[in-house]
Amino acid sequence: MAASTLDLWFDPICPWAWMTSRWALEVEKVRDVDVVFHQMSLSVLNEGRELPEEYRESMDRAIEPARVVTAARVEHGEGVIRDLYTAIGTRIHPGEEKDWMKACAEALDEVGLPASLLDAAGSDAYDEQLRASHQEGISKVGEDVGTPVVAVGDVAFFGPVVSPAPKGEDAGKLFDGVFAAASIPGFYELKRTRTTGPIFD
Repeated sequence: MAASTLDLWFDPICPWAWMTSRWALEVEKVRDVDVVFHQMSLSVLNEGRELPEEYRESMDRAIEPARVVTAARVEHGEGVIRDLYTAIGTRIHPGEEKDWMKACAEALDEVGLPASLLDAAGSDAYDEQLRASHQEGISKVGEDVGTPVVAVGDVAFFGPVVSPAPKGEDAGKLFDGVFAAASIPGFYELKRTRTTGPIFD
């Protein structure tokens, strides 16, 4: 039997996408599942929306690391996304690096990609590819969500939003539930109030 594919759309700066991505990688260890990483963009998602000034500034800057990842993907292939995202995210989230471009520079060096990819941060050269990947994820789940988005087959959801990311068999059980929900054509939403921030462990 072929492995299931768990598609996951992320923005490098989103802590909740980071938590979900760590869960997804745990799932690979305990289920016959291949995780495939895709990009979405909080900057693109929030275009034209009324936002508080500080959050608007953050969203405007968020395009920069997303562009760096896109440039790496276009120039060096889809296979670089997983390790590059892990290297960037480790610095930004558990590492609490506020200088996102510093995180990108160190991550590129760690995974053996050229520092010249940083030039993409200030360029729209690969925005078409970034927007296409973003739209692919959003088209599966709808406009009224953020990041992360996960898809099993043709069914996609926002989330799962988890803190901390479950490990081992707990990660597998959560995937089983997501997979089961995805098998029900009329299932749309299950939610409760979030009472904790992201716990990086």
